[in-house]
Amino acid sequence: MKRTRFVKYRRKKEGKTNYAKRLRLLKGEKIRLVVRKSLKNIIAQLVKYENDGDKTIVSVTSNELKKYGWKGYGRNIPSAYLVGMLIGKKAKQAKIKEAVFDIGLNNTKSSILFAVLMGTVDGGLNVPHSEDLYPKKERIEGKHISEETNQNFKDVKEKIEKVD
Repeated sequence: MKRTRFVKYRRKKEGKTNYAKRLRLLKGEKIRLVVRKSLKNIIAQLVKYENDGDKTIVSVTSNELKKYGWKGYGRNIPSAYLVGMLIGKKAKQAKIKEAVFDIGLNNTKSSILFAVLMGTVDGGLNVPHSEDLYPKKERIEGKHISEETNQNFKDVKEKIEKVD
C-alpha cells in the first residue's frame, strides 16, 4: 500500500508563517495591528482572532490616501505614516482603543512598518512599542524625497487629523 506523506507546517517551510510568534500574539486575545507591504502599496489592518478564522475589523491601504490628496508614491515612509494615522482614526470610530503590533516575519527597525506604527499611535490607537524603532522625523515628513512631497505630506496630514 502506498503511503502519503504530509508536511505538517507547510507555511513554516515556505517561510511565510512563524507559528511560535503567531501563537504568542493570539494568546494575548487582543486585536492585532497587521501591517504588510506589497510592491506598490502598504496595507494596515486591525484583525481579531476567531475560531473560524481571523476577522478584519478595519482596513486601510495607501491607495486610500488619494482621497485626501496624496500625490506621492504609495510605498514610502511618508505614505506609511499617513496610512498609520488613518487607521488610528478609523479605529477610534470603531471604538477600538488598543492593539498589538504584528509585522509578520519582518523586523527591521526604522523601516516603513514602524512608520505605520508611529502614525497609528499619533492617530490615537494605543499600541505597546519602543520609540527607538521609529524612523527619523525628516524621513517621516518626506524631506529626503523633495520639498513638494513635504508640503503634500503636511496638507494630507491636516485632512486626516480632521477625520472623526
